[in-house]
Amino acid sequence: MRRRTVLAAGGVLALGARPARADGEVDLALVLAVDVSRSIDEEEARLQREGYREAMAHPQVVAAITGGPSACIAVAYLEWAGIQYQRLVIPWTRLASAADCDAWADRLAAASRDSMSWTSLSGALIHSRRVLADCPYAAPRRVIDVSGDGVNNSGPPPEDIRDQLVAEGVVINGLPIVNDRPNFGRPPEQGLEQHYRDRVIGGEGAFLVVAEDFENFGAAIRRKLVTEIAHKGVTWKA
Repeated sequence: MRRRTVLAAGGVLALGARPARADGEVDLALVLAVDVSRSIDEEEARLQREGYREAMAHPQVVAAITGGPSACIAVAYLEWAGIQYQRLVIPWTRLASAADCDAWADRLAAASRDSMSWTSLSGALIHSRRVLADCPYAAPRRVIDVSGDGVNNSGPPPEDIRDQLVAEGVVINGLPIVNDRPNFGRPPEQGLEQHYRDRVIGGEGAFLVVAEDFENFGAAIRRKLVTEIAHKGVTWKA
């Protein structure tokens, strides 16, 4: 994707210097930004959580995490819905072994989950940028991984925020969940993959993994994490 550096009007997201890092170096600082808007029902939410838990503890993902120069990454997990709702569920955690990944998965299983209205991809990106700024680890790569089943319908245009993040050197990857379930009586989203491609992902090597439905979400996120951590840009379909 062509790198763009247009800044959002009104100073929605101001560029700033990164703070000093005190807790050592990792190969990657990764924000997992997960949709919990009301278009995602309880069963879909369960499948989504299980997908992340199983993927993070999978041997292929553990091998990717421990295969880099520092043999570790840092991960933060947040949930988002409308422009007014973002929640950091698991703060920055250093993962350097299978035991670390298992403990992270158990922590996610124990976390509560809210369901809120509207879908703000721009809000997810704004909050992810704040979370990245608070990362206590030095990382040569900073990535935001956005997953969801709807287009932006709350807050500013996501491409404006995306362009600012790309200008700061952040890579944004996407995992659109494409399914045929009605959304509050409305037909399922059309063109979701293209929405993510045109308005969400960005940065050097940015890519999509498309989950065809929630049942395939676990396989999609596993492939995506391996690709992301290994720093290889590929478009997958699960």
